[in-house]
Amino acid sequence: MSGFVGVIVSDQHLQTQFTQVELRTLKSKYVSARTQSGRVTVGDLPPIFKKLRTFIEVFEEAEIKDILFETYQNMDEDIDFESFLRAHLHLQGRAAAKGGGYRRTSSFLKAATTTVHHAINESEKSSYVAHINSYLAEDKFMKQFLPIDPSTNDLFDLAKDGVLLCKLINVAVPGTIDERAINTKRVLNPWERNENHTLGLNSAKAIGCTVVNIGTQDLVEARPHLVLGLISQIIKIQLLADLNLKKTPQLVELVEDDKDVEELISLAPEKVLLKWMNFHLKKAGYEKQVTNFSTDIKDGEAYAYLLNALAPEHAGPTALATSDPTERANMVLEQAEKLDCKRYLTPKDIVEGSPNLNLAFVAQIFQHRNGLTAPDSKKITFAEMMTDDVQTSREERCFRLWINSLGVATFVNNVFEDVRNGWVLLEVLDKVSPGSVNWKQATKPPIKMPFRKVENCNQVIKIGKDLNFSLVNVAGNDIVQGNKKLLLAFLWQLMRFNMLQLLKNLRSHSQGKEITDADILSWANNKVKKAGRTSQMESFKDKNLSSGIFFLELLSAVEPRVVNWTLVTKGETDEDKKLNATYIISVARKLGCSIFLLPEDIIEVNQKMILTLTASIMYWSLQQGEENVIPEASPVDADANADADVAADETDETNELSNLTIDDTVPDPASEG
Repeated sequence: MSGFVGVIVSDQHLQTQFTQVELRTLKSKYVSARTQSGRVTVGDLPPIFKKLRTFIEVFEEAEIKDILFETYQNMDEDIDFESFLRAHLHLQGRAAAKGGGYRRTSSFLKAATTTVHHAINESEKSSYVAHINSYLAEDKFMKQFLPIDPSTNDLFDLAKDGVLLCKLINVAVPGTIDERAINTKRVLNPWERNENHTLGLNSAKAIGCTVVNIGTQDLVEARPHLVLGLISQIIKIQLLADLNLKKTPQLVELVEDDKDVEELISLAPEKVLLKWMNFHLKKAGYEKQVTNFSTDIKDGEAYAYLLNALAPEHAGPTALATSDPTERANMVLEQAEKLDCKRYLTPKDIVEGSPNLNLAFVAQIFQHRNGLTAPDSKKITFAEMMTDDVQTSREERCFRLWINSLGVATFVNNVFEDVRNGWVLLEVLDKVSPGSVNWKQATKPPIKMPFRKVENCNQVIKIGKDLNFSLVNVAGNDIVQGNKKLLLAFLWQLMRFNMLQLLKNLRSHSQGKEITDADILSWANNKVKKAGRTSQMESFKDKNLSSGIFFLELLSAVEPRVVNWTLVTKGETDEDKKLNATYIISVARKLGCSIFLLPEDIIEVNQKMILTLTASIMYWSLQQGEENVIPEASPVDADANADADVAADETDETNELSNLTIDDTVPDPASEG
């Protein structure tokens, strides 16, 4: 399948310096430049490299030209692809030398991946192996390969088929993958292996992992630093799953008033964990503040105080009495084991301050004994604040995961809180509409002066209007104030714009014609019809879609072998609909579609999410290069303009907003302290 063919470089050392995703991106840039003029010269490189995110904030175009001139005196000299890659690597080195402009870190806490640093932390590897051996020991398929010996490379060999990744994702967030879609034969062919990796990567994105620099070929090759980086993210998501107010309302005990609750809602899970830890340490008489999972806990004292506070029956003063940090760390681990905390780290890991493993250790302690007993009055106050309906929560989740999948610099933990300063929205706009943001007029967080947030959000609204979003009587201050209805309406239009642009960009034969919702509807119906199937959808809110049959037929139409029809139900009962819906999502991800909807969105026929699903399948199909024409949407196919079908919902929301009191005045900077 063309979508899974890796970019091969004859120079093996050069090949190892890039992930497949990076190689495909750079190859695309190179081929695009060559297509325009028939050749690529040294003089073509500065504007190409300047636009890459790697260098955009590091070099001016003239600087790139000067650096290249050191190697190539003739700017008209032809450049082949491998020379193009070498020039890119040379610029990376100069960027680092310039003062860290180009930095990559492989961190469990920051959820990033790297190809520059290949060192493997053996303690972390052993910890992850122990986690896998524990949580997958009873899995019907995986138990034949377990336990894994951490002293060998068995972990990486096992990861090559993609099953391990999928199983771990389901441990972290149960039900993410319909396991019927996983290829679990003892020996898989290359097609089946790639399907598993594609399913795993798209599902990892759907639970919040960052996979921007990882491709299926990287996982087929089981590149250790990438495999460990992805596994660590999945385990982190599992361990921190309960560190939010919805899962653990007792966390409200950590704050004093409603304003603090709002802040708590917006905190990243690891920040909540630190807040929880310091809450108990303060009560236990520990005078220091723990600000990280590394240097602040290396002496083991914080752990000793924490366990004394949470489990006095298993702890005691002994650990605090010893002066040897290693001995104290060993006592701490022995005490934690009595709480059933699995011993995934060693005393050495505590003393050396391993941030990844210490985070995991504290999260385990929280899971087994959080020590919180919030008074009923506080729980009532909290409940009053958490008034989101189910639909709003699902949409927030969808947009949050979509934003994080774009690879923007800021990680979003809660859409409604994290976008209020405007910066994240500007980052997203710059991704989906490159060049639209005037960064000179933007203020990067942390932002102390409120009017700067309003300025950011005013620019967000201005760009939205330039992109023809429906934003009648809407101003930046509405975003700053956290108007949820407005934010959902704006983010939906942003996501829809991104999808339509992707589809338009794939169709060089479109002669500039804009893609509409009606075109997507028409394409899907024609695709199913041409495959000899009888299902059709009248619109994206067609209640018949709840059975799931149409989407299974559409998926089968774009790739006949991807649907196992023996697993499909008639979709008549609620249970059958649920089975079909979960299968649809996993099959679509297995195919290569990046989607963030839930089974309930299909069952309830959420028209926005139905459109995203259809558009994603269409995008994948067009990427295969099998189709040259998208049929014009006829009046019948369009069902009296299906384009307006979804847009109508946006208009309702924005019209409702137009009746609000809008304050878009910007305070005079001179009046701000």
